[in-house]
Amino acid sequence: MTKPVLDQTLQSLDMRSRDIFRRIVETYLRDGEPVGSRNLARMLPSSLSPATVRNVMSDLEHLGLVYAPHISAGRLPTQKGLRFFVDAFMELGDLSDEERRVIEAQVKASGKGATLEQMLTEASQMLSGMSRGAGVVLAAKNEVPLKHIEFIQLEPRRALAVLVSQNGDVENRVVDLPEGVTTSQLHEASNYLNAHIGGRTLAEAKEEIGRLREQTKAALDTLSQELVEKGLAVWAGVESGLPARLIVRGRANLLENVTAQADIELLRHLFEDLETQEGMVQLLDLAEAGSGVRIFIGSENRLFSLSGSSLVVAPYRDKEARVVGALGVIGPTRLNYARIVPMVDYTAQLISRMLR
Repeated sequence: MTKPVLDQTLQSLDMRSRDIFRRIVETYLRDGEPVGSRNLARMLPSSLSPATVRNVMSDLEHLGLVYAPHISAGRLPTQKGLRFFVDAFMELGDLSDEERRVIEAQVKASGKGATLEQMLTEASQMLSGMSRGAGVVLAAKNEVPLKHIEFIQLEPRRALAVLVSQNGDVENRVVDLPEGVTTSQLHEASNYLNAHIGGRTLAEAKEEIGRLREQTKAALDTLSQELVEKGLAVWAGVESGLPARLIVRGRANLLENVTAQADIELLRHLFEDLETQEGMVQLLDLAEAGSGVRIFIGSENRLFSLSGSSLVVAPYRDKEARVVGALGVIGPTRLNYARIVPMVDYTAQLISRMLR
């Protein structure tokens, strides 16, 4: 959530509304269940009637922060609500001394006489065990020009990322996948990247896909404007910063206009291309990420959103302080973010120390 939107949403909530919202989210993160007005009234330190609480919940629903999964149910946070909670209210926990000792012991033990790949795989498995989510290690940044990338599904939730450089070096990374990712989707990702990475480093590949994305956006803008001017379509509103999708109308007229039909088909392909490019840029972004832990909630991360998953990821660095890869945890949107963020951050710091 951008700062202006965050500030605006905060200003629209009084202290009572903030307290009720926090308790709805905290109950969801703890139990995964909706909470009703009667139970909320009992939780609150101030004496509020269930009717008053229901009015506040209605206001929160109007803001898009909570929703009722069915009639007469309590409320659950929306994806927007979870992002707002993480950005505005979440207080990060701290690892206990025992947790730090466990993480440090396992990372150091895996690093003795092991390859970087083995050490990262062990770190991924450790994070998976401690978080009860799926540990993920993203392929290390390689400044050598790449020749080929392939994702091979090993199990329903595990894949091997194979990076082949121009000089013949091969790097393998085991990646834990969220439920729902198919072999076909991994194959499509491999094909798309291979069509654009030849002779480029990961950073250069990211730049190239970004350039293609801008070209696609420009083509979308031009074609969309033409269709609107012809009266064949209307704007459907702007969503997530992408060009507005169109509502096509006058279908009977389109049947008589072969050119217009071709334009609509081209428009559909352009939108598909743009979404693919956005996803690939995000994949490369994660390997090129700057400092700090990043949190992607639900559909904010197109790569791992098929099952409504969230991703907590942090970069690790080499001896020259360059970001060379990233590791993290994938899990349901009700991850214990306050606990997992410092866990991922500390593990990434330890890996960085091992590489110095």
